Amino acid sequence: MTSPPRPVRRALISVSDKTGLVPFARQLAARGTALVSTGGSARALVEAGLPVTEVAALTGFPEMLDGRVKTLHPAVHGGLLARRDRPDHAAALAAHGIAEIDLLACNLYPFAATVAAGAGRDACIENIDIGGPALIRAAAKNHEFVAVATDPADYDAVLAEIAASGGTSLALRRRLARRAYALTAAYDAAIAQWFARDEGVEFPETIVIAGNLAEITRYGENPHQKGAFYRTGDRRPGVATARQLQGRELSYNNYADTDAAFELVAEFAEPAVAIIKHAGPCGVALGANLREAWDRALACDPVSAFGGIVAVNRPLDAATAAAIEKLLIEVVVAPEIDEAALEFLGRKRLLRVLATGGMPDPQAPGMAFRSLSGGFLLQERDRAMADAAAPRVVTKRAPTAAELADLLFADRVAKHVKSNAIVFAKGGATVAIGGGQPSRVDSVRIAALRAAAIGHAGGLSEPLTAGSVVASDAFYPFADGLEEAIRAGATAALQPGGSRRDAEVIAAADAAGIAMVFTGLRHFRH
Repeated sequence: MTSPPRPVRRALISVSDKTGLVPFARQLAARGTALVSTGGSARALVEAGLPVTEVAALTGFPEMLDGRVKTLHPAVHGGLLARRDRPDHAAALAAHGIAEIDLLACNLYPFAATVAAGAGRDACIENIDIGGPALIRAAAKNHEFVAVATDPADYDAVLAEIAASGGTSLALRRRLARRAYALTAAYDAAIAQWFARDEGVEFPETIVIAGNLAEITRYGENPHQKGAFYRTGDRRPGVATARQLQGRELSYNNYADTDAAFELVAEFAEPAVAIIKHAGPCGVALGANLREAWDRALACDPVSAFGGIVAVNRPLDAATAAAIEKLLIEVVVAPEIDEAALEFLGRKRLLRVLATGGMPDPQAPGMAFRSLSGGFLLQERDRAMADAAAPRVVTKRAPTAAELADLLFADRVAKHVKSNAIVFAKGGATVAIGGGQPSRVDSVRIAALRAAAIGHAGGLSEPLTAGSVVASDAFYPFADGLEEAIRAGATAALQPGGSRRDAEVIAAADAAGIAMVFTGLRHFRH
Protein backbone atom coordinates (compact mmCIF):
# COMPACT_ATOMS: atom_id res chain seq x y z
CA MET A 1 0.00 0.00 0.00
CA THR A 2 1.43 3.39 -0.98
CA SER A 3 1.55 6.01 1.77
CA PRO A 4 -0.06 9.27 0.64
CA PRO A 5 1.88 12.54 0.92
CA ARG A 6 1.73 14.18 4.35
CA PRO A 7 0.54 17.79 4.26
CA VAL A 8 2.70 20.37 6.02
CA ARG A 9 0.28 22.41 8.10
CA ARG A 10 2.76 23.55 10.73
CA ALA A 11 6.54 23.90 10.58
CA LEU A 12 9.04 24.49 13.36
CA ILE A 13 12.14 26.40 12.30
CA SER A 14 15.22 26.61 14.55
CA VAL A 15 18.46 26.98 12.62
CA SER A 16 21.97 28.15 13.34
CA ASP A 17 22.91 28.28 9.65
CA LYS A 18 20.33 30.60 8.12
CA THR A 19 21.37 30.06 4.51
CA GLY A 20 18.22 30.01 2.36
CA LEU A 21 15.99 30.33 5.40
CA VAL A 22 13.82 33.27 4.35
CA PRO A 23 13.03 32.04 0.79
CA PHE A 24 12.22 28.60 2.19
CA ALA A 25 9.92 29.95 4.90
CA ARG A 26 8.28 32.38 2.48
CA GLN A 27 7.27 29.57 0.13
CA LEU A 28 5.97 27.50 3.03
CA ALA A 29 3.89 30.42 4.28
CA ALA A 30 2.57 31.06 0.78
CA ARG A 31 1.19 27.50 0.77
CA GLY A 32 -0.58 27.99 4.09
CA THR A 33 1.99 26.48 6.45
CA ALA A 34 1.95 28.03 9.95
CA LEU A 35 5.47 28.98 11.04
CA VAL A 36 6.79 28.46 14.56
CA SER A 37 10.31 29.56 15.36
CA THR A 38 12.90 30.38 18.00
CA GLY A 39 15.38 33.15 18.80
CA GLY A 40 17.45 34.41 15.91
CA SER A 41 15.49 32.35 13.38
CA ALA A 42 12.24 33.99 14.47
CA ARG A 43 13.81 37.44 14.29
CA ALA A 44 15.05 36.80 10.76
CA LEU A 45 11.58 35.73 9.66
CA VAL A 46 9.87 38.69 11.33
CA GLU A 47 12.32 41.08 9.69
CA ALA A 48 11.38 39.47 6.36
CA GLY A 49 7.73 40.28 7.06
CA LEU A 50 6.60 36.69 7.61
CA PRO A 51 3.98 35.68 10.21
CA VAL A 52 5.72 33.72 12.98
CA THR A 53 4.67 32.24 16.30
CA GLU A 54 7.41 32.25 18.90
CA VAL A 55 8.04 28.91 20.63
CA ALA A 56 7.57 30.68 23.95
CA ALA A 57 3.93 31.27 22.99
CA LEU A 58 3.46 27.49 22.63
CA THR A 59 5.27 26.45 25.78
CA GLY A 60 4.19 29.29 28.05
CA PHE A 61 7.83 29.71 29.07
CA PRO A 62 10.35 32.25 27.82
CA GLU A 63 13.78 31.19 26.63
CA MET A 64 15.80 30.48 29.77
CA LEU A 65 19.42 30.23 30.87
CA ASP A 66 20.86 32.31 28.03
CA GLY A 67 18.92 30.29 25.46
CA ARG A 68 20.02 26.90 26.78
CA VAL A 69 16.36 25.99 27.37
CA LYS A 70 13.71 26.94 24.83
CA THR A 71 12.41 23.91 22.90
CA LEU A 72 12.78 21.21 25.57
CA HIS A 73 9.06 21.10 26.37
CA PRO A 74 6.12 18.68 25.79
CA ALA A 75 4.33 21.33 23.73
CA VAL A 76 7.14 21.04 21.21
CA HIS A 77 8.20 17.41 21.45
CA GLY A 78 4.62 16.19 21.74
CA GLY A 79 3.83 17.88 18.42
CA LEU A 80 6.82 16.18 16.81
CA LEU A 81 6.51 12.70 18.34
CA ALA A 82 2.76 12.04 18.26
CA ARG A 83 1.75 9.31 15.84
CA ARG A 84 -1.05 10.44 13.59
CA ASP A 85 -2.51 6.91 13.36
CA ARG A 86 -2.96 6.49 17.12
CA PRO A 87 -6.25 7.75 18.61
CA ASP A 88 -4.72 7.77 22.08
CA HIS A 89 -1.91 10.05 20.87
CA ALA A 90 -4.43 12.38 19.26
CA ALA A 91 -6.45 12.42 22.49
CA ALA A 92 -3.36 13.26 24.55
CA LEU A 93 -2.53 16.20 22.27
CA ALA A 94 -6.08 17.47 22.45
CA ALA A 95 -6.16 17.15 26.24
CA HIS A 96 -3.07 19.27 26.61
CA GLY A 97 -3.72 21.72 23.80
CA ILE A 98 -0.70 20.59 21.73
CA ALA A 99 -0.70 21.09 17.95
CA GLU A 100 0.99 18.68 15.56
CA ILE A 101 4.26 19.74 13.87
CA ASP A 102 4.64 18.31 10.36
CA LEU A 103 8.02 19.73 9.39
CA LEU A 104 11.16 20.56 11.34
CA ALA A 105 13.90 22.70 9.81
CA CYS A 106 16.83 22.56 12.22
CA ASN A 107 20.60 22.62 12.11
CA LEU A 108 23.08 22.78 14.95
CA TYR A 109 25.40 25.20 16.69
CA PRO A 110 28.74 25.25 14.82
CA PHE A 111 30.71 23.22 17.36
CA ALA A 112 33.35 21.86 14.97
CA ALA A 113 33.92 25.29 13.40
CA THR A 114 34.28 26.84 16.85
CA VAL A 115 36.92 24.28 17.82
CA ALA A 116 38.73 24.68 14.49
CA ALA A 117 38.86 28.45 15.02
CA GLY A 118 40.87 27.88 18.20
CA ALA A 119 38.18 29.06 20.61
CA GLY A 120 38.64 28.60 24.33
CA ARG A 121 37.05 25.84 26.35
CA ASP A 122 34.08 27.92 27.53
CA ALA A 123 33.18 28.95 23.99
CA CYS A 124 33.42 25.35 22.82
CA ILE A 125 31.13 24.19 25.63
CA GLU A 126 28.55 26.88 24.80
CA ASN A 127 28.51 25.67 21.20
CA ILE A 128 27.41 22.19 22.20
CA ASP A 129 23.82 22.11 21.00
CA ILE A 130 21.31 20.33 23.25
CA GLY A 131 17.86 21.33 22.05
CA GLY A 132 18.71 20.97 18.37
CA PRO A 133 19.78 17.30 18.47
CA ALA A 134 16.76 16.50 20.65
CA LEU A 135 14.40 18.10 18.11
CA ILE A 136 16.11 16.40 15.16
CA ARG A 137 16.08 12.96 16.75
CA ALA A 138 12.42 13.31 17.71
CA ALA A 139 11.34 14.36 14.22
CA ALA A 140 13.49 11.66 12.58
CA LYS A 141 12.07 8.96 14.85
CA ASN A 142 8.55 9.97 13.81
CA HIS A 143 9.45 10.19 10.11
CA GLU A 144 6.34 8.28 9.11
CA PHE A 145 4.53 11.54 9.72
CA VAL A 146 7.14 14.29 10.13
CA ALA A 147 9.77 15.60 7.72
CA VAL A 148 13.09 16.89 9.09
CA ALA A 149 15.39 19.16 7.07
CA THR A 150 18.83 19.44 8.67
CA ASP A 151 20.66 21.06 5.75
CA PRO A 152 19.71 24.09 3.63
CA ALA A 153 20.39 21.80 0.66
CA ASP A 154 17.25 19.84 1.70
CA TYR A 155 14.90 22.79 1.29
CA ASP A 156 14.40 22.53 -2.46
CA ALA A 157 13.45 18.84 -2.29
CA VAL A 158 10.89 19.53 0.43
CA LEU A 159 9.36 22.45 -1.47
CA ALA A 160 9.33 20.52 -4.74
CA GLU A 161 7.30 17.68 -3.23
CA ILE A 162 4.87 20.05 -1.51
CA ALA A 163 4.37 21.89 -4.79
CA ALA A 164 3.88 18.66 -6.76
CA SER A 165 1.66 16.68 -4.41
CA GLY A 166 0.63 18.93 -1.51
CA GLY A 167 2.90 17.21 0.99
CA THR A 168 6.03 15.17 1.63
CA SER A 169 6.43 11.56 0.55
CA LEU A 170 7.44 8.74 2.88
CA ALA A 171 10.49 8.09 0.71
CA LEU A 172 11.69 11.68 1.22
CA ARG A 173 10.99 11.59 4.93
CA ARG A 174 12.94 8.37 5.33
CA ARG A 175 15.88 9.79 3.40
CA LEU A 176 15.84 12.97 5.50
CA ALA A 177 15.61 10.91 8.72
CA ARG A 178 18.66 8.88 7.73
CA ARG A 179 20.61 12.05 7.08
CA ALA A 180 19.37 13.53 10.35
CA TYR A 181 20.66 10.66 12.48
CA ALA A 182 23.98 10.72 10.62
CA LEU A 183 24.25 14.43 11.45
CA THR A 184 23.61 14.00 15.16
CA ALA A 185 25.94 10.98 15.33
CA ALA A 186 28.77 12.92 13.66
CA TYR A 187 28.06 15.93 15.87
CA ASP A 188 28.33 13.86 19.06
CA ALA A 189 31.44 12.14 17.71
CA ALA A 190 33.13 15.52 17.21
CA ILE A 191 32.24 16.54 20.77
CA ALA A 192 33.52 13.26 22.22
CA GLN A 193 36.79 13.59 20.30
CA TRP A 194 37.21 17.17 21.52
CA PHE A 195 36.71 16.08 25.12
CA ALA A 196 39.32 13.34 24.67
CA ARG A 197 41.84 15.82 23.25
CA ASP A 198 41.03 18.34 25.98
CA GLU A 199 41.71 15.68 28.63
CA GLY A 200 44.82 14.42 26.86
CA VAL A 201 43.29 10.97 26.28
CA GLU A 202 44.89 9.42 23.20
CA PHE A 203 42.83 6.25 23.09
CA PRO A 204 39.35 6.77 24.57
CA GLU A 205 37.16 3.84 25.61
CA THR A 206 34.92 4.41 22.58
CA ILE A 207 35.83 6.19 19.38
CA VAL A 208 33.53 7.06 16.50
CA ILE A 209 34.82 7.94 13.05
CA ALA A 210 32.62 10.37 11.16
CA GLY A 211 33.05 11.48 7.58
CA ASN A 212 31.04 13.12 4.83
CA LEU A 213 30.71 11.44 1.46
CA ALA A 214 32.90 13.36 -0.98
CA GLU A 215 32.80 11.03 -3.96
CA ILE A 216 31.64 7.63 -5.10
CA THR A 217 34.69 6.30 -6.92
CA ARG A 218 34.32 4.38 -10.16
CA TYR A 219 35.30 1.27 -8.21
CA GLY A 220 37.53 0.25 -5.31
CA GLU A 221 40.98 -1.24 -5.62
CA ASN A 222 39.63 -3.45 -8.42
CA PRO A 223 36.72 -3.09 -10.85
CA HIS A 224 34.62 -5.75 -9.07
CA GLN A 225 34.78 -3.75 -5.78
CA LYS A 226 32.67 -0.71 -4.98
CA GLY A 227 34.44 2.26 -3.43
CA ALA A 228 33.94 5.75 -2.05
CA PHE A 229 35.93 8.61 -0.52
CA TYR A 230 34.75 10.25 2.71
CA ARG A 231 36.14 13.48 4.07
CA THR A 232 36.63 14.01 7.82
CA GLY A 233 36.96 17.29 9.66
CA ASP A 234 40.77 17.10 9.65
CA ARG A 235 42.03 20.11 7.68
CA ARG A 236 45.55 18.73 7.13
CA PRO A 237 46.66 19.85 3.65
CA GLY A 238 46.62 16.94 1.26
CA VAL A 239 44.55 15.03 -1.24
CA ALA A 240 41.47 15.05 1.00
CA THR A 241 41.25 18.85 1.05
CA ALA A 242 42.84 19.66 -2.31
CA ARG A 243 41.24 21.54 -5.21
CA GLN A 244 41.20 19.53 -8.42
CA LEU A 245 42.18 21.89 -11.23
CA GLN A 246 41.81 19.50 -14.16
CA GLY A 247 41.42 15.89 -15.21
CA ARG A 248 38.92 13.13 -14.67
CA GLU A 249 37.81 12.05 -11.22
CA LEU A 250 40.32 10.38 -8.94
CA SER A 251 40.07 6.62 -8.51
CA TYR A 252 40.18 4.81 -5.18
CA ASN A 253 43.84 3.93 -5.79
CA ASN A 254 44.62 7.48 -6.96
CA TYR A 255 43.48 8.83 -3.59
CA ALA A 256 45.65 6.37 -1.67
CA ASP A 257 48.75 6.84 -3.83
CA THR A 258 48.47 10.63 -3.99
CA ASP A 259 48.20 10.82 -0.21
CA ALA A 260 51.32 8.64 0.12
CA ALA A 261 53.26 10.80 -2.35
CA PHE A 262 52.34 14.12 -0.78
CA GLU A 263 53.07 12.97 2.76
CA LEU A 264 56.51 11.82 1.57
CA VAL A 265 57.59 15.13 -0.01
CA ALA A 266 56.34 16.95 3.08
CA GLU A 267 59.27 15.41 4.96
CA PHE A 268 61.75 17.74 3.26
CA ALA A 269 62.47 21.46 3.59
CA GLU A 270 64.43 21.56 0.32
CA PRO A 271 62.69 21.41 -3.09
CA ALA A 272 61.63 17.76 -3.41
CA VAL A 273 59.86 15.49 -5.87
CA ALA A 274 58.41 12.05 -5.14
CA ILE A 275 57.15 9.60 -7.74
CA ILE A 276 54.84 6.90 -6.36
CA LYS A 277 53.62 3.71 -8.01
CA HIS A 278 51.27 1.28 -6.27
CA ALA A 279 51.68 3.03 -2.90
CA GLY A 280 55.49 2.77 -2.97
CA PRO A 281 58.15 5.31 -3.97
CA CYS A 282 60.00 4.56 -7.20
CA GLY A 283 62.00 7.80 -7.15
CA VAL A 284 62.55 10.61 -4.63
CA ALA A 285 65.03 13.46 -4.90
CA LEU A 286 66.02 16.88 -3.65
CA GLY A 287 67.29 19.63 -5.92
CA ALA A 288 68.20 23.26 -6.16
CA ASN A 289 64.77 23.61 -7.80
CA LEU A 290 61.87 21.35 -8.70
CA ARG A 291 63.06 20.72 -12.24
CA GLU A 292 66.39 19.39 -11.00
CA ALA A 293 64.64 17.31 -8.34
CA TRP A 294 62.28 15.86 -10.99
CA ASP A 295 65.13 14.78 -13.27
CA ARG A 296 66.96 13.13 -10.39
CA ALA A 297 63.85 11.39 -9.02
CA LEU A 298 62.94 10.06 -12.46
CA ALA A 299 66.46 8.70 -12.99
CA CYS A 300 66.00 6.28 -10.09
CA ASP A 301 63.45 4.17 -12.00
CA PRO A 302 62.08 5.74 -15.19
CA VAL A 303 60.29 2.53 -16.18
CA SER A 304 58.26 2.20 -12.97
CA ALA A 305 57.47 5.94 -13.00
CA PHE A 306 55.29 5.39 -16.09
CA GLY A 307 51.66 5.79 -14.98
CA GLY A 308 52.69 6.96 -11.50
CA ILE A 309 51.82 9.79 -9.12
CA VAL A 310 54.02 12.90 -8.83
CA ALA A 311 54.12 15.07 -5.71
CA VAL A 312 56.17 18.24 -5.18
CA ASN A 313 56.61 20.42 -2.13
CA ARG A 314 56.85 23.78 -3.89
CA PRO A 315 54.49 25.63 -6.24
CA LEU A 316 54.79 23.76 -9.53
CA ASP A 317 56.56 25.87 -12.16
CA ALA A 318 56.37 25.75 -15.95
CA ALA A 319 59.80 24.15 -16.49
CA THR A 320 59.01 21.23 -14.19
CA ALA A 321 55.49 20.85 -15.58
CA ALA A 322 56.86 20.73 -19.13
CA ALA A 323 59.17 17.87 -18.12
CA ILE A 324 56.43 15.97 -16.29
CA GLU A 325 54.05 16.38 -19.23
CA LYS A 326 56.36 14.30 -21.44
CA LEU A 327 55.67 11.17 -19.36
CA LEU A 328 52.36 9.36 -18.78
CA ILE A 329 51.45 10.38 -15.23
CA GLU A 330 48.13 9.77 -13.44
CA VAL A 331 48.15 12.58 -10.85
CA VAL A 332 50.24 15.66 -10.11
CA VAL A 333 49.83 17.21 -6.65
CA ALA A 334 51.47 20.40 -5.39
CA PRO A 335 50.76 23.12 -2.82
CA GLU A 336 50.06 25.47 -5.75
CA ILE A 337 50.24 25.29 -9.56
CA ASP A 338 51.51 28.23 -11.61
CA GLU A 339 49.29 29.32 -14.50
CA ALA A 340 52.12 28.66 -16.94
CA ALA A 341 52.52 25.16 -15.47
CA LEU A 342 48.81 24.50 -15.95
CA GLU A 343 49.13 25.30 -19.63
CA PHE A 344 51.66 22.50 -20.07
CA LEU A 345 49.71 20.02 -17.94
CA GLY A 346 46.51 20.97 -19.76
CA ARG A 347 47.84 19.22 -22.85
CA LYS A 348 47.04 15.98 -21.05
CA ARG A 349 43.28 16.33 -20.72
CA LEU A 350 42.80 13.32 -18.44
CA LEU A 351 45.77 14.13 -16.15
CA ARG A 352 44.50 14.89 -12.68
CA VAL A 353 46.05 18.05 -11.21
CA LEU A 354 45.56 18.90 -7.53
CA ALA A 355 46.48 22.02 -5.53
CA THR A 356 46.45 21.56 -1.76
CA GLY A 357 46.97 25.18 -0.71
CA GLY A 358 49.85 24.25 1.61
CA MET A 359 52.08 21.50 2.94
CA PRO A 360 51.29 19.24 5.90
CA ASP A 361 53.55 19.40 8.93
CA PRO A 362 55.18 15.95 9.17
CA GLN A 363 55.55 16.40 12.92
CA ALA A 364 51.99 17.57 13.60
CA PRO A 365 50.03 15.15 15.80
CA GLY A 366 47.45 12.96 14.16
CA MET A 367 46.07 9.45 14.05
CA ALA A 368 46.09 6.73 11.40
CA PHE A 369 43.47 4.00 11.07
CA ARG A 370 43.59 0.54 9.55
CA SER A 371 40.54 -1.65 9.11
CA LEU A 372 40.34 -5.24 10.30
CA SER A 373 37.55 -7.78 10.06
CA GLY A 374 35.35 -6.77 12.97
CA GLY A 375 37.41 -3.80 14.10
CA PHE A 376 40.18 -1.38 13.33
CA LEU A 377 43.62 -0.41 14.53
CA LEU A 378 44.46 3.12 15.61
CA GLN A 379 47.91 4.61 16.07
CA GLU A 380 49.54 8.00 16.03
CA ARG A 381 51.32 9.00 12.84
CA ASP A 382 55.00 8.13 12.61
CA ARG A 383 56.37 11.61 13.36
CA ALA A 384 59.84 10.61 14.56
CA MET A 385 62.78 11.60 12.38
CA ALA A 386 66.47 11.09 12.87
CA ASP A 387 68.60 14.22 12.62
CA ALA A 388 72.29 14.91 12.26
CA ALA A 389 72.82 14.86 16.03
CA ALA A 390 70.97 11.60 16.71
CA PRO A 391 72.73 8.78 14.79
CA ARG A 392 75.39 6.91 16.75
CA VAL A 393 78.49 5.85 14.85
CA VAL A 394 79.15 2.18 15.60
CA THR A 395 81.94 1.41 13.11
CA LYS A 396 85.61 2.26 13.02
CA ARG A 397 84.98 4.70 10.21
CA ALA A 398 82.54 7.56 10.68
CA PRO A 399 80.45 8.71 7.72
CA THR A 400 81.56 11.82 5.90
CA ALA A 401 79.32 14.87 6.07
CA ALA A 402 78.01 14.08 2.57
CA GLU A 403 77.35 10.45 3.49
CA LEU A 404 75.52 11.44 6.68
CA ALA A 405 73.29 13.87 4.77
CA ASP A 406 72.41 11.11 2.30
CA LEU A 407 71.80 8.62 5.10
CA LEU A 408 69.31 10.98 6.77
CA PHE A 409 67.63 11.62 3.43
CA ALA A 410 67.35 7.88 2.75
CA ASP A 411 65.99 7.30 6.25
CA ARG A 412 63.12 9.74 5.64
CA VAL A 413 62.29 8.00 2.37
CA ALA A 414 62.47 4.55 4.00
CA LYS A 415 59.80 5.70 6.44
CA HIS A 416 57.39 5.71 3.48
CA VAL A 417 58.44 2.40 1.88
CA LYS A 418 56.69 -0.86 2.73
CA SER A 419 58.70 -3.06 5.06
CA ASN A 420 61.18 -4.60 4.77
CA ALA A 421 62.40 -1.24 3.40
CA ILE A 422 65.80 -0.64 1.85
CA VAL A 423 66.72 2.71 0.26
CA PHE A 424 69.97 3.44 -1.58
CA ALA A 425 70.70 7.16 -2.05
CA LYS A 426 73.41 9.37 -3.44
CA GLY A 427 73.64 13.15 -3.60
CA GLY A 428 70.15 13.73 -2.17
CA ALA A 429 68.39 11.33 -4.55
CA THR A 430 67.27 7.73 -4.37
CA VAL A 431 69.14 5.41 -6.71
CA ALA A 432 67.42 2.16 -5.74
CA ILE A 433 64.48 1.18 -3.54
CA GLY A 434 63.43 -2.23 -2.31
CA GLY A 435 60.53 -3.05 -0.04
CA GLY A 436 57.44 -5.11 0.67
CA GLN A 437 59.41 -8.36 0.96
CA PRO A 438 59.26 -10.94 3.77
CA SER A 439 63.08 -11.05 3.69
CA ARG A 440 65.26 -7.98 4.14
CA VAL A 441 67.95 -9.69 2.07
CA ASP A 442 65.48 -9.97 -0.81
CA SER A 443 64.65 -6.25 -0.50
CA VAL A 444 68.37 -5.43 -0.85
CA ARG A 445 68.79 -7.79 -3.78
CA ILE A 446 65.72 -6.48 -5.62
CA ALA A 447 66.89 -2.88 -5.18
CA ALA A 448 70.42 -3.73 -6.35
CA LEU A 449 69.28 -5.77 -9.34
CA ARG A 450 66.89 -3.02 -10.42
CA ALA A 451 69.64 -0.40 -10.13
CA ALA A 452 72.03 -2.55 -12.12
CA ALA A 453 69.48 -3.04 -14.89
CA ILE A 454 68.69 0.68 -15.09
CA GLY A 455 72.36 1.58 -15.09
CA HIS A 456 73.06 -0.94 -17.85
CA ALA A 457 70.13 0.37 -19.93
CA GLY A 458 71.57 3.86 -19.54
CA GLY A 459 74.97 2.77 -20.79
CA LEU A 460 76.67 3.06 -17.40
CA SER A 461 79.65 0.86 -16.64
CA GLU A 462 78.61 0.40 -13.01
CA PRO A 463 75.28 0.13 -11.16
CA LEU A 464 73.51 3.23 -9.84
CA THR A 465 74.20 2.01 -6.31
CA ALA A 466 77.98 2.31 -6.68
CA GLY A 467 79.21 4.86 -4.14
CA SER A 468 75.78 5.24 -2.56
CA VAL A 469 74.60 4.97 1.03
CA VAL A 470 71.88 2.60 2.24
CA ALA A 471 69.17 3.02 4.89
CA SER A 472 67.12 0.22 6.41
CA ASP A 473 63.80 0.79 8.18
CA ALA A 474 64.63 -1.86 10.81
CA PHE A 475 67.70 -3.68 12.05
CA TYR A 476 69.58 -6.31 10.07
CA PRO A 477 68.90 -9.60 11.88
CA PHE A 478 72.00 -11.08 10.20
CA ALA A 479 74.97 -9.62 8.38
CA ASP A 480 73.86 -11.01 5.01
CA GLY A 481 71.54 -8.09 4.15
CA LEU A 482 74.26 -5.54 4.80
CA GLU A 483 76.79 -7.64 2.89
CA GLU A 484 74.47 -7.62 -0.14
CA ALA A 485 74.28 -3.80 0.10
CA ILE A 486 78.06 -3.58 0.31
CA ARG A 487 78.40 -5.75 -2.80
CA ALA A 488 76.01 -3.35 -4.54
CA GLY A 489 78.43 -0.50 -3.81
CA ALA A 490 77.17 1.08 -0.58
CA THR A 491 79.84 3.02 1.35
CA ALA A 492 77.78 3.85 4.44
CA ALA A 493 74.72 2.40 6.15
CA LEU A 494 72.00 3.54 8.54
CA GLN A 495 69.77 1.28 10.61
CA PRO A 496 67.99 1.41 13.99
CA GLY A 497 70.16 -1.24 15.62
CA GLY A 498 68.89 -3.53 18.35
CA SER A 499 69.48 -6.99 16.87
CA ARG A 500 71.04 -9.76 18.95
CA ARG A 501 73.62 -9.99 16.17
CA ASP A 502 74.46 -6.29 15.98
CA ALA A 503 78.09 -7.13 16.72
CA GLU A 504 78.25 -9.43 13.65
CA VAL A 505 76.70 -6.76 11.45
CA ILE A 506 79.10 -4.10 12.73
CA ALA A 507 82.02 -6.47 12.13
CA ALA A 508 80.89 -6.98 8.53
CA ALA A 509 80.79 -3.22 8.02
CA ASP A 510 84.25 -2.79 9.52
CA ALA A 511 85.62 -5.61 7.40
CA ALA A 512 84.38 -3.80 4.27
CA GLY A 513 85.62 -0.43 5.51
CA ILE A 514 82.19 1.20 5.36
CA ALA A 515 80.65 3.54 7.93
CA MET A 516 77.50 2.62 9.82
CA VAL A 517 75.26 4.55 12.21
CA PHE A 518 72.44 3.45 14.52
CA THR A 519 69.41 5.72 14.99
CA GLY A 520 67.39 3.80 17.58
CA LEU A 521 64.30 4.55 15.45
CA ARG A 522 62.45 1.81 13.60
CA HIS A 523 60.11 2.80 10.75
CA PHE A 524 58.08 -0.30 9.92
CA ARG A 525 55.30 0.39 7.40
CA HIS A 526 53.08 -2.66 6.92
